[in-house]
Amino acid sequence: MKCLLIASESAEVLFYWTDPEFEQNIQEQYGASQEEGEKPPAFEDCINTLFAPIIISCSTMVDRLGDGYTSFSTENNHSYVLHQFEECLYIAVNGDGEEGEEDLRRKIYVMKKMIEVLFGVVTLSSPLLRKELRPQDTEQRTRLWKHLQSLLETYSRLKEQDQSFLVEAVERLIHPTLCEQCIEFLERSLVQQINSSVERAGEEVLHAFILVHTKLLAFYSSRNASTLTSSDLLALIIMVQNMYPSNIDLEDCAPEDVENTSAPDIFYTPEPSPTNRDSGTDGDSVSSGRYEESRPEEGSHGGRGTPIFQFVDPDIQMAEDSLQTLECPPHDPSTPSRVFLEVMLKEGCYPMMPHSMYCLPLWPGITLVLLTKIPKSNLAMSIYVFLEAFAKLEKRLSEGLEGSAARGQTSIQDLRNKLDKFIRAVGTVDIQTSALQSVWTEFKSRAFIRGGHGFNRGLVPWCRGMKTQLCGVYRQCFMAENGVGGGGPQRLSPSLQDRALIMVQEKLIDWKDFLLVKSRRNITMVSYLEEFPGLIHFIYIDRTAGQMIAPSLNITDRATSELGKGPLAHFIKGKIWGLVNTSRLYLQKGYSTVTLRDGDYFFCYFLWFENETGYKLEVKELPILPDDSAPIGMLAMDYYRKLLRYYSKNHQGEVVKCYELLTVHLGVIPVEYILQHCSQLARKLWEPSRIPLL
Repeated sequence: MKCLLIASESAEVLFYWTDPEFEQNIQEQYGASQEEGEKPPAFEDCINTLFAPIIISCSTMVDRLGDGYTSFSTENNHSYVLHQFEECLYIAVNGDGEEGEEDLRRKIYVMKKMIEVLFGVVTLSSPLLRKELRPQDTEQRTRLWKHLQSLLETYSRLKEQDQSFLVEAVERLIHPTLCEQCIEFLERSLVQQINSSVERAGEEVLHAFILVHTKLLAFYSSRNASTLTSSDLLALIIMVQNMYPSNIDLEDCAPEDVENTSAPDIFYTPEPSPTNRDSGTDGDSVSSGRYEESRPEEGSHGGRGTPIFQFVDPDIQMAEDSLQTLECPPHDPSTPSRVFLEVMLKEGCYPMMPHSMYCLPLWPGITLVLLTKIPKSNLAMSIYVFLEAFAKLEKRLSEGLEGSAARGQTSIQDLRNKLDKFIRAVGTVDIQTSALQSVWTEFKSRAFIRGGHGFNRGLVPWCRGMKTQLCGVYRQCFMAENGVGGGGPQRLSPSLQDRALIMVQEKLIDWKDFLLVKSRRNITMVSYLEEFPGLIHFIYIDRTAGQMIAPSLNITDRATSELGKGPLAHFIKGKIWGLVNTSRLYLQKGYSTVTLRDGDYFFCYFLWFENETGYKLEVKELPILPDDSAPIGMLAMDYYRKLLRYYSKNHQGEVVKCYELLTVHLGVIPVEYILQHCSQLARKLWEPSRIPLL
């Protein structure tokens, strides 16, 4: 019973996602009120009818009291969490008790983050964002919403299965030699060859990295590239996993168990004679009437599996065929996705700058990702500078600081000159600027009047109008030609991408199977048990670099992990997930150390700061956050970046680093030994965490 909704202040649905249980509940609720033979209402209309009172009530609260809802619960134990971002209201609902308010709030912020990565600076203009999230064309809207729904489901899956998304930090494959070789290969061979090719269509590779499932094997950034933030990298991994999801259950089960995953009503027949329909190709599927033939891939014994004929009800087959026509077309690896990422330069920080992302699947589970700088990207920086200037001016005028705005005439005059030049320059590259020119002319006539009294509250709507028009120019430059997921006509040529793919495949062909196994068994607890008896699990996180190290936790119904198999393994995993949530609650209240006993287990959590040499800095009181603050993490809102800025105020001129350690011990171990283990474990893990990544 889960749902996430984005709506406008007028109760217009801009996006929704529901799980099957919530959807069924809504359909039963509104379908029962229909007359016999009457067509049931569209599901979107049902969603709108259900949430409209909440949306209108929230808007009324904000308008009349200047305050709105953040969360509430109903009599049937449904939890609602609401958050207003500009003119868009996000509502997350849970009715099965599996998610608390913190989980729902995190889901809202992650959804906002993914929308920012997909739409960039357009998200700063509510009117334009509403048009982007709810296109007038029904088919286009359906494709967009399915894409966003799929991204949200991918994130939810990773958060439940993957430790790196649980703690929101990137996990590297621990193999220093191979990691170093791959980084050197990306730098000296791959990126250099692409950037020197005439087939790159004006694009330049800034970042190249190799993923094995969700783990990072190697990452290279060119010399003139900005550092890729952990928040953006995690968002990109979600997008890659959405394109090429990892099938954990099938990979972890034994080969002889694969055929047991098939559906019921299966009949085995002898191997048929080859036909002219490429029957010798692995994985082919031939549909004939009421039966489907499929062949499993070749097993480890070298022979082909027995063909499977499965009964298919014709009505079900017809429904599935009809449903497939509504599905999004499969992603073309040669078509880049337009993504908007943070860029940090000497001149300042520029969030949501346009890049093209190429996801080239090397093998199932192993992907090469290229991030390129696109032509006209300097326009995006100029637009953001103007947007920031008008946002600051609007804030000063809204707060009644007209005098402060007037005293800033020098910077305003400089803005005027630069914007005049920008409009003239943009007008020469086939971009419609008439609306921007019109609003800008009116702004100048009102602001720069004789006597200098033009800077008053009456200028606020024109500041907003300028921001909307600048975002519109940004949209023309970087989004109108491609839509969500497309990269536009200018891109690396398919032949250049193919050569890059082959180069990396040749480099890693001998390592392929090893990497796939390593990604599931990256670090094992066996190597730590002798030195730390009683230690069950740990997670070590370098928050400055945004990286984490932890023993693998691959718990499926078919595979046996170091935690065992079945209920016990799932129980311990649940305890670990609970510890992370508990540590965040205490961190939110300003605690940097947590120790607690839970039945047969003892949990520890530590957050501390060090300088560049590894010297532990003195403990400082951490800020206490309100209950409805942004969730602690690095994906949606980078809490740790703000925390480092806060702590570094008293350490000027010194590089400050932040670390976290979570441990789970058996409860029979004396507390003094557990604390000693934690200290020794942190020192032991300090050096491996400094293996070069970027």
